[in-house]
Amino acid sequence: MMATTELRATAAAGTWTNSDDDILPATANHNRFSEGEGEKKMVSREQRAALHEKLHLLRSVTHSRALNKKSIIADASKYIEGLKQKVELLNREIAYARNPLTPRVTVDTLEKGFLIKVFSPKSFPGLLVSVLEVFEELGLNVLEASVSCTETFRLEAVGEEGVMETLDAEVVKQAIKEAIEDNTENSSETSEQEEV
Repeated sequence: MMATTELRATAAAGTWTNSDDDILPATANHNRFSEGEGEKKMVSREQRAALHEKLHLLRSVTHSRALNKKSIIADASKYIEGLKQKVELLNREIAYARNPLTPRVTVDTLEKGFLIKVFSPKSFPGLLVSVLEVFEELGLNVLEASVSCTETFRLEAVGEEGVMETLDAEVVKQAIKEAIEDNTENSSETSEQEEV
């Protein structure tokens, strides 16, 4: 009974809320309903209010500037994807911290090629040659490179794709990682044979 009274008071005040949360002027049709319909309207109004509150919270958490529901949800989806990427990056960094001898390889796509960064906490003989051979096999022309092979191995290179090549950054990364692993295994076997 109380819900019906509140609803009628709102309708009598001259406004009415529809299912899309738009404020509409009250009409005589809105004032004529049975008590059961009034309770249903109050439940749906409470549900809309709860949904509105949740959307407002989602909007604030994701720093969205959107005003409609679809845009808020789209912004939230983009925000979640960004968080997933950050989690992946943090997981890689944690894995690297647990096994510091693992080389790190990053490949970023540029307009006409790739920016390739390689870091290994230990330098092995022939490692630079192995990486450069991968560039040649993939048809990448080295435009610019900076290398350090003293105790650690660091390489930063800009590789441009050949005329007819269309490479994916992940393919380049995997090829470089395989070359590093092969070189590391060969260097380990060579040093073991020298000890015997």
